[in-house]
Amino acid sequence: MEQPLSTSLLENKLALRGLFGQSVDFYTKDVRICGHACCICMFEGLSSIERLWIMMLDSLAHEEIQPQTPQALFDYLLKGTDIPLETRSAVCLSDVQAQLTAGTSVILIDGVTQAIVMSTQAMQFRSVGEPSGEGNVRGSREGFTELLRINFSLIRRLVRSDGLRIETMTGGARTQTEIGLCYDAHLCPPELLRHVRSRLQDLPLPFLLDSSYLTPFLGRGGFHFFSGTGYTERPSCAAAKICEGKVVVLVNGSPFALVLPWLFYENFQSMDDYSTKAYFASFVRMLKYAAFLIAVLLPGAFVSAAGFTPELLPPELLYKVAAAERATPLPLFLEMLFVNFLLEIIREAGLRLPRPVGHSVSLVAALIIGDAAVKAGILSTPVVIVAAMTAICTFVVPSLYEPVTILRILFILAGGILGPAGMLAMFFWLLLDICAVNSYGVPFMTPFAPVQRGMWKDVLVRMQWRSLSRRPFEIARIDSQRKEENDAS
Repeated sequence: MEQPLSTSLLENKLALRGLFGQSVDFYTKDVRICGHACCICMFEGLSSIERLWIMMLDSLAHEEIQPQTPQALFDYLLKGTDIPLETRSAVCLSDVQAQLTAGTSVILIDGVTQAIVMSTQAMQFRSVGEPSGEGNVRGSREGFTELLRINFSLIRRLVRSDGLRIETMTGGARTQTEIGLCYDAHLCPPELLRHVRSRLQDLPLPFLLDSSYLTPFLGRGGFHFFSGTGYTERPSCAAAKICEGKVVVLVNGSPFALVLPWLFYENFQSMDDYSTKAYFASFVRMLKYAAFLIAVLLPGAFVSAAGFTPELLPPELLYKVAAAERATPLPLFLEMLFVNFLLEIIREAGLRLPRPVGHSVSLVAALIIGDAAVKAGILSTPVVIVAAMTAICTFVVPSLYEPVTILRILFILAGGILGPAGMLAMFFWLLLDICAVNSYGVPFMTPFAPVQRGMWKDVLVRMQWRSLSRRPFEIARIDSQRKEENDAS
């Protein structure tokens, strides 16, 4: 049960001291305002002491105004001054805690059971810069930051319609992290919004430090390699998804926004697709689909063909593969697994180490794998070439890096142990797993399965803007079209 504030200033101060302990950054100052005992509370680093005193001295430097009672002083500060205050005052201890940890200052007045909240936030944050994981040639260079309110302003500046709604709630029992829910009230399906809001309100997380913590609770069903929840670092991308009727979830302290629902083909889209010519954007998009298939299937298909159906390989290539395999100590199947594991170890080492040292790791790895290992006969040249092609293709679709890496290893195991039969079984299992993903009533493979009319203009290829602008895509149209087809059948 929430503990209400007392009329005694001493009791309120003791309650706050018991709540925050002997924290060195918890600042309290006993003052007399217009002859009444008060206490100013704030957290250093979250609030600005200089800004606080400037506002107080400027607004209270009027000798002719002398409230006679503590309640009159409270009303005067709340309504009769130019001090920038929050819209609502704090009435209980949990309200005071939430306001102080949000960077505001709180004024406690002896004899009043409410606290005044002053807008003195001065939190340090990373400036708006270009996102590191979503590069583009043209378009906006802005990326989300870790501060939630700054991210709200970036979206609001791009989506200036009257339908944009931004809601906040808290998640994490111990951290009480602020969560932002952004959507267009005119475009977002009410059922989708209701489900997302209810899941965010019922989070069983003890702490919430990044938006990725929410992904398992926002998805549906059991284990799947692919997720119906996407992410973006770009406000422009988030604004585009909001204009499609989707929901964007932001978490304080994380520069990654979650997009709900997320469809499979959206992993192959980028903001550059809409700032270049349609024919070139379509060509690049087809390359991405091809790179995805190569990254998943090529190593397993190569091992399967070389080990079980060598007659499928051209004679020149078959002779070279056979000669290379005889010169290495490991069979082709284990050699392919070893190279892929080694590439992942190198990638992880380069990612976690400091940036100057990371380049050195990549250089040493290239010399060892690309030159020394082949010359020493530990690895064969065809296996290294296939692994290198696969690694490059994996980075073409960075949002699918995690499932592609695991699926590639599984296809190598299936092709190396069971041959073509294992590859086919694994491929059909993969199709079933992708089709089983359903995000809030929207099939993950839309418009491939089920087929949706009017969505093919921006899936495998991108049509001209004249064609796209005739009927812009909205997520609500998928549900309505499915209902029409069910009624017709």
